[in-house]
Amino acid sequence: MSKSHNLFITSGLSLIFVLALAYNFADRNITQLPSEPRTVNAEYDFDLRIIAAANAANAPREGNGPLGLGRKALVEEINAWDLEIAPDGTGLPIGSGSVSYGEEIFSEQCGACHGDFAEGVDRWPELAGGEGTLADEDPLKTVGSYWPYLSTAWDYIHRSMPYGYAQSLSDDDVYAMLAYILYSNDIIDDEEFVLSNENFLDVEMPNANGFIIDDRDSTEYPFFSANPCMEDCKLSVEVTMRARVLDVTPEDDG
Repeated sequence: MSKSHNLFITSGLSLIFVLALAYNFADRNITQLPSEPRTVNAEYDFDLRIIAAANAANAPREGNGPLGLGRKALVEEINAWDLEIAPDGTGLPIGSGSVSYGEEIFSEQCGACHGDFAEGVDRWPELAGGEGTLADEDPLKTVGSYWPYLSTAWDYIHRSMPYGYAQSLSDDDVYAMLAYILYSNDIIDDEEFVLSNENFLDVEMPNANGFIIDDRDSTEYPFFSANPCMEDCKLSVEVTMRARVLDVTPEDDG
């Protein structure tokens, strides 16, 4: 009797679970995505992608490609996955975060790899320091010394961090974390500083003018795409630098 009773309860719970999943999927499948899906809720952003996937499942296949497979991405799908933040602030969500809160969440989410003070652990990247080293033989490229746009840091943290649990941070968390990284690089010196979408562009990155426009399509491509010179070639090629000297590979401890 007890076994039958337990089996009945288990079956009932399983049925309720399946019905809940079906209802949830059906509700998402007929839901229209907002035109501006940027929010301050990471879980809601994930829901938007589920909705986009459900809508995509019902989209007609074009079948006119070379293999008769696939279709063009729906506008709703593109919007749901579009996380791009441009250097001029385009795409930034509304939000804010303080240095003090950023220090707390950075220690919890990032300190294991990047150190509590963004100084890096073992071979994991250093995010702070390196000022004035870009002309050295072994430059230290960090957010403060190298990156020209603050939007690059915001985009990367939001899109790819923390390692193994990407896109789990809220927008406010990202603002706070980035505020702490700026503080660690002495780009801001106020512990009470709050970074937000409103003052984001007011932050001046030290290496903002350290990059040039890529003009290789006009200066190099025509030269290298012309007929190659096959005369007066070198008889031998010598290695002039090794990766170990450039410090791009881990050192062998024996």
